[in-house]
Amino acid sequence: MMKKVLFLISFCLSGWMMAEAQSLYQFRDTTLTDDQRIEHLMSVLTLDEKIALLSTDLGVPRLGIPHCGHYEGLHGLTRGGSGGWGDRERTPEGEWIKKSLPTTVFPQSYGLGSTWDRTLLQKVGEQTAEEARYYMQSDASKQHALVMRAPNADLARDPRWGRTEESFGEDPFLTGELTVAHIRGLQGDHPRYWKTASLMKHFLANSNEDGRDSTSSNFDNRLFHEYYAYPFRKGIMEGGSSSFMAAYNAWNGTVMMVHPCLENIARKQWGTKGIICTDGSALKLLIDAHKAYPTLAEGASAAVKATIGQFLDNYDAAIREGLEKGLVTEQDIDKAIRGNLYVALKLGLLDGEKTSNPYINIGRDHQQPSFLKESSQQLAREITAKSVVLLKNEAQGGEKLLPLRKEKLRKIAVIGPYADQIVQDWYSGTPPYEVTILEGIRNAVGSEVEVVYALNNRMGEAVRAAADADVAIVCVGNHPYGTRTDWKFCPVPSDGREAVDRQSLMLPDEDLVKLVYQANPNTILALVSSFPYTINWSQEHVPAIVHLTHCSQEQGNGLADVLFGQVNPAGRTVQTWVKDITQLPDMMDYDIRKGRTYMYHQGEVLYPFGYGLSYTTFEYQKISQLKQDKDNLYIKVRIKNTGAIDGEEVPQLYVSYPESKVDRPSKQLRAFSRIPIKAGKTVEVEWTVPKSELAYWDEVAQAFVVESGKIILQIGSSSADIRLKEEISVNR
Repeated sequence: MMKKVLFLISFCLSGWMMAEAQSLYQFRDTTLTDDQRIEHLMSVLTLDEKIALLSTDLGVPRLGIPHCGHYEGLHGLTRGGSGGWGDRERTPEGEWIKKSLPTTVFPQSYGLGSTWDRTLLQKVGEQTAEEARYYMQSDASKQHALVMRAPNADLARDPRWGRTEESFGEDPFLTGELTVAHIRGLQGDHPRYWKTASLMKHFLANSNEDGRDSTSSNFDNRLFHEYYAYPFRKGIMEGGSSSFMAAYNAWNGTVMMVHPCLENIARKQWGTKGIICTDGSALKLLIDAHKAYPTLAEGASAAVKATIGQFLDNYDAAIREGLEKGLVTEQDIDKAIRGNLYVALKLGLLDGEKTSNPYINIGRDHQQPSFLKESSQQLAREITAKSVVLLKNEAQGGEKLLPLRKEKLRKIAVIGPYADQIVQDWYSGTPPYEVTILEGIRNAVGSEVEVVYALNNRMGEAVRAAADADVAIVCVGNHPYGTRTDWKFCPVPSDGREAVDRQSLMLPDEDLVKLVYQANPNTILALVSSFPYTINWSQEHVPAIVHLTHCSQEQGNGLADVLFGQVNPAGRTVQTWVKDITQLPDMMDYDIRKGRTYMYHQGEVLYPFGYGLSYTTFEYQKISQLKQDKDNLYIKVRIKNTGAIDGEEVPQLYVSYPESKVDRPSKQLRAFSRIPIKAGKTVEVEWTVPKSELAYWDEVAQAFVVESGKIILQIGSSSADIRLKEEISVNR
């Protein structure tokens, strides 16, 4: 009898425990809605677990939710590099060091932007996400993360900004389009799951480094909606990103990490459902630099009330003190971390072992890591070549200097500090290999042409090398982190990086260019830089100039493909290159109407926005179709390749508003394409322009408004090279 009683008790306890376990893990049930799963998970979290979720870790060990943090991913996954983002590993002596793990490294974001190619930006995102999943789910790494701090949707309103290299450029439409493409690559196209989660940086108007921890970016609501916030809104509403990082700075006096617009605009109007996090050490800076609150507890509590769900610095004691003093409630924390749980759900972290997540086997299937595959190497090479902007190409002795023809060359001199090294920036990974410009040129010519190298002109070395060569290629530019990784160390005034703005736009090595050109008029300037320079002397004298950015593991092969005509260049500038620093307004003036960007700049420039040359020529024949309906304009343009070789063209559509009742830009980019056109062939480019893209922000209506009346469509090869114009009256 006693055995039966014990059996019944054991059976009941077992059933109760099973029911309790099922109830505890109900958030794993994928037949429930996302909201139902999140609500259930929230109901079983302890207060300590909720506070722990205010970190950058999405994991809840008690509930089997794996640890998952952040990676940087601006131009490839960071698992090492200059910033030391790799795994921590203890040496036999007990010292902690960073372990670098290889990843595919692409050109800096500024160079990715120069491609003007949405498809390529999406492929970069796909590659980055593939490698993040590999390291998350294989045994190759101890650090697990699927939240990607990318892309940077900030706008490069001023070339002195130290982080210009991280941006897609000065124009909100171009930046918005490339931001959307990058996000789609990072997150994938599965209807339920994300490959990784895109967390955009840095909301909002973060484009001064000096004093960024204590300054305010001041401008009106129209510029907020039409300019500074535009790429973020597009990234959320069109790209599908649900997360972003709040900037260090204030906007109109209120620090971004506690600004009401985080909830009132980003969450309520745009539908941001995911993580909003602080920047590194922003909580401490909120108190010490901005002096916005007297204590950490008050600052942390205010941030949580503003729906900040993750802190990138120490917050635990401050939050607990805030709870104790009634400055913040558990319900406030619930609201703030809800977005974290949503991201965890979309990444498949809440499913447990039984999951239909299509990305779950990456890294577990023992396949070759994608960064070692030939396709990844070819992608890096293709993007590098397509990022090259041909700034100048003039005739020397009857024909243009570029492309080079190796059958006409006996010796090439490759000169300069960036000829035989690739410098990674603060947010680079560690590439599995690197091909320098010197190596790329040697690869291109083989043993048929002699290639000599000079680092500099010490003891006349560069001049002698140039004088004895058929052509000289001078590779100069900036150092992305100032030659040392020390924070705020940037010894050259025209260099810049995170935490340091540029004090000059002059090219330090232009004297080297002058000496090489004096020795050999067949000189090519390869400007390897993260931002523009005022290279007025070089533009006047040097016959050929190309621009590309740092970091790509295929830098040498990609540039050589362009120099030797394997790839016809079609890269375009993403920023206005001024002739002199005196043409720029005060660095801290965020009202771009006072002369910033191609939309408002007055006076001559060195290179306009959207500019880039080709080895062939294109004729913009006519606008073959122009019609509209209630919502859209429909435009077709006929373009012919009138040259002798195949090439790509980047037609650009700008709009101006001569009858507007409000102050509008002189012109605004509203469509673009990058299209291949074979020699002698004509193509028809089609654009659909939503009329919503013609709107301005009406402060009275608190909404975007499309005006009826005449607009002018301007179509051309750059913002300054308009080939076709057409007036049209917009019907609302």
